[in-house]
Amino acid sequence: MARRRGSATALNASAVVAALATNTTYSDIGICQGWSCGRHDGPVTWTAPQPPPIDDGPLAGPEAAVLAAFLDWQRWTLLNICAGLTSQQLAERAVRPSTLSLLGLVRHMAKVERTWFCERVAGQSHQPMYDPAAGPDADFDGASADNAEQDFDRLAEQIRQADRAVADRDLDQTFDLRGQPHSLRLVYVHMVAEYARHNGHADLLRERIDGATGL
Repeated sequence: MARRRGSATALNASAVVAALATNTTYSDIGICQGWSCGRHDGPVTWTAPQPPPIDDGPLAGPEAAVLAAFLDWQRWTLLNICAGLTSQQLAERAVRPSTLSLLGLVRHMAKVERTWFCERVAGQSHQPMYDPAAGPDADFDGASADNAEQDFDRLAEQIRQADRAVADRDLDQTFDLRGQPHSLRLVYVHMVAEYARHNGHADLLRERIDGATGL
């Protein structure tokens, strides 16, 4: 896989997601080493922390490991595009008339992680993540700078729960959706595509906000 590499201290993609997902809150994640971090005292604006660099996933071997690594990379990419921006910047609708924002994408992917892995594959039942009265686009429309840190925490928690929900499942395991069988393999492919599509949106939003490219 052709990927951008980090420094010599690069971590495996799964290790990065595990580091994100095993911490209680996003601001407590031990990835702030020398970078801007979510932890603050007093009325300082919250800033999305920089995730640690990651190295290539497996280039051969079990299919499940390859799929999981591709998904981990896409998860990391969204966090990397957001890194260093304030809560206000993250909530900015930078490409009018679209209502898309980086924070809205974070909120949306938290919902998507739960929907596909926890509810559909694992059959879990959950209350709606966002207010149903706000409509089907509440994840995007409800993005507010006031709740940015909590929204990043929620994504990290949903990644943790998603990985746990499918950890011991076979890729050929199926579930019914709208009268059609869907496999876990299909879900991994769908999630990679979903993140990749929205990471393209995120690239454009980030460039409009502060000119940063190539993240």
